Amino acid sequence: MGGNSPCASCKLLRRRCAKDCIFAPYFPSDDPHKFAIVHKVFGASNVSKMLQELPVHQRADAVSSIVYEANARVRDPVYGCVGAISYLQNQVSQLQMQLAVAQAEILCIQMQNEPVMPTPHIDPDDDKSSYLLQNNLPQYLNFASSSNVIHDSLKRESIFGDIIS
Repeated sequence: MGGNSPCASCKLLRRRCAKDCIFAPYFPSDDPHKFAIVHKVFGASNVSKMLQELPVHQRADAVSSIVYEANARVRDPVYGCVGAISYLQNQVSQLQMQLAVAQAEILCIQMQNEPVMPTPHIDPDDDKSSYLLQNNLPQYLNFASSSNVIHDSLKRESIFGDIIS
């Protein structure tokens, strides 16, 4: 910024803001908290080195990422962004499981509501395999019991031994 008001970095570090200050475009004086967190987590020298190694057109995105990571590190000093990503991936996995269960339930309900088409009478002496298929088919169309199998197979066990539905 040079001249009027020093950038947030120069204000925090109590130095004169030079005309070519690398922080000035990305850490305005009206948002000192933004640089304070970045400085606390990464240090001004390291951030300066990172920005100097990047082309000018990529620096704004880099600062945005650095600020995001610094905020995540303040909230969760051990895992930072990885903790947030892991949490979200776990949520997606749970929602996919719920979706699969719901789709299986819909399929079972649709199968129960479909009318069973009558089959023509087949003489057992003419075609023994068709006769066996016709007489044994109704027991496989009982979806009420298979619905429970679907639910039971989709249950998971937590690391504590609890069943998670």
